[in-house]
Amino acid sequence: MNLLEIRNLHAGIAEKEILKGIDLTIAPGEIHAVMGPNGAGKSTLSAVLAGKPQYEVTGGSVLFDGKDLLAMAPEERSWAGIFLSFQYPVEIPGVTITSFLKTAVNARRKAAGLEPLSAGDFLKLQKEKMAFVKMRPEFAKREVNVGFSGGEKKRNEIFQMAMLEPKLSILDETDSGLDVDALRIVADGVNALHTAENAAIVITHYRKLLDYVRPTHVHVLKAGKIVASGGPELADEIEAGGFDRF
Repeated sequence: MNLLEIRNLHAGIAEKEILKGIDLTIAPGEIHAVMGPNGAGKSTLSAVLAGKPQYEVTGGSVLFDGKDLLAMAPEERSWAGIFLSFQYPVEIPGVTITSFLKTAVNARRKAAGLEPLSAGDFLKLQKEKMAFVKMRPEFAKREVNVGFSGGEKKRNEIFQMAMLEPKLSILDETDSGLDVDALRIVADGVNALHTAENAAIVITHYRKLLDYVRPTHVHVLKAGKIVASGGPELADEIEAGGFDRF
């Protein structure tokens, strides 16, 4: 069974149509890169899949794990296994990373009919995942994204992915503004967390991230439509000739 099936998806914001008929199918084990110029609709696609309420779907369908994704509330999508890594992660003053993630992990467990993790079991899991993404233990005591550098924010999002173990990770221009070291942090985390059972959508302007996260499929999104699809070699063609050739 395919993990995600998007058929003729139309969507927009404030009565402006941005997505104009998206078709995309993703199977477990795949990594799909979505590339395109500014204003193409890349971030709108991620927002619609995550369920951001300001975006309106005006046509088409989306199935996730065989279920109608568009009928789910945003939190239900998260519980079902969708994770969105923001281009600009928000700060949450007064809330520690530990508190934030314990709430998120146990909310997902509750939705799955499981008992919440005890404090001890949660801390054991947190320690294991922090080591996995090479994060210092004291990091968990900090307030969510408050005073974080760009690289720290991205490492925190990879840590959240590790804790929540999503079926589908959507990385919305997560490479924006990162230096090469931070880029490797993100890429190493994505590669380490990728399995034959999950999948990822990597949304980016540039090929650079794809030097570290090798996609199975590459798509060009332009003016609200996917105008080209191919393998990893398509990213090389974009690097050489730009988006104007499509």
